[in-house]
Amino acid sequence: MPITQSVDAAGIAEVVMDNPPVNALTVAGWFDLARIIRSLGEDPTVHVVVLRAEGRGFNAGVDIKEMQNTEGFDALIGANKGCFAAFAAVYECAVPVIAAVNGFCLGGGVGLVGNSDIVIASDDATFGLPEVDRGALGAATHLARLVPQHRMRAMVYTAATITAQELHHFGSVLEVVPHAELRDTAMRIAHDIAVKSPTVIRAAKESLNGIDPIDVKRSYRFEQGFTFELNLSGVADEHRDAFVANRETDTST
Repeated sequence: MPITQSVDAAGIAEVVMDNPPVNALTVAGWFDLARIIRSLGEDPTVHVVVLRAEGRGFNAGVDIKEMQNTEGFDALIGANKGCFAAFAAVYECAVPVIAAVNGFCLGGGVGLVGNSDIVIASDDATFGLPEVDRGALGAATHLARLVPQHRMRAMVYTAATITAQELHHFGSVLEVVPHAELRDTAMRIAHDIAVKSPTVIRAAKESLNGIDPIDVKRSYRFEQGFTFELNLSGVADEHRDAFVANRETDTST
């Protein structure tokens, strides 16, 4: 199963992405993730959610091969709606969501992490938005929750990545630990939350979302509109074809 879930006796829910080789999610995968996280938040026995991954990296975003192998725009529309649903599910989950990030965290992975309440990362973790290289836009909304504004802009334009250590310096990653200690660290912090009053913690989550200065759903949806424009122009298809074929795109387009 690409995504599994479990809940322990302390009320700590664990959601694990495991979709080799790079944890890129299909359209169905994004909707499954959204459904799982929402359902856990609605479960009164769940006090906190840990979102993590098995394999080489946390999440590589949308399954571009699925998109390029699908006629028309159904896969593109599905991926946009699926990512929107999953990011919103993390943000709106009634209990805190802790993202435990290992390896690469790209594209949609940044969307998940940027909307999480707490981020823990392994010392090999890197974060980035390769969207410009794929002829798309999106998740700058969420990257801006992890890095300062001008760093975010530079990362979007250049598709450069940033390390977990740098994010720890900015304060957006709470702890950076060896990969072998990542899950235990996330579970320790989750336990610190799980022992609190669930009523108070759920109220705290709702109140913190209520004072957020940015409407993340509206902001991300605005970004997605430009992805549609790039697809209609044909530019995005060329970039995705190049990615699938593992070749360089014509940067003059």
